[in-house]
Amino acid sequence: MFGLLSAMSRLDEKSLLEGNEIFKEFKGSLTEEYVLTQLKQCTNLDLFYWSAEKGISEIDFITQIGKNNVPIEVKASENLQAKSLKTFVQKYETKISVRTSMSNFRKEDWIINIPLYAISNIERIIKQNS
Repeated sequence: MFGLLSAMSRLDEKSLLEGNEIFKEFKGSLTEEYVLTQLKQCTNLDLFYWSAEKGISEIDFITQIGKNNVPIEVKASENLQAKSLKTFVQKYETKISVRTSMSNFRKEDWIINIPLYAISNIERIIKQNS
């Protein structure tokens, strides 16, 4: 499910499914790779990365959907804090921002949470909610 990174790390299936200390170290990276794979396989979106000048914050992916520049923050669990995403939205005044996580779909004032399993439908979701 997690592709090359999990194969290169040689994590066994039990570690991926049940979790352990080693998996916790790679969980964020594996989740980012999963999202990247889904976006590249299921969409034609161009994807970019952003970090602040001093490296204080970063956005995992930025893309354009319709006329909107859409920052995408990837969360490996149900942790819904998105400090970097909020900083980016405030600085660049983006109209739509996305967090993808283990949480269910929800739309708030400044953010849409798309469950990880549905990230391949991002274009349709953004168009319906913009």
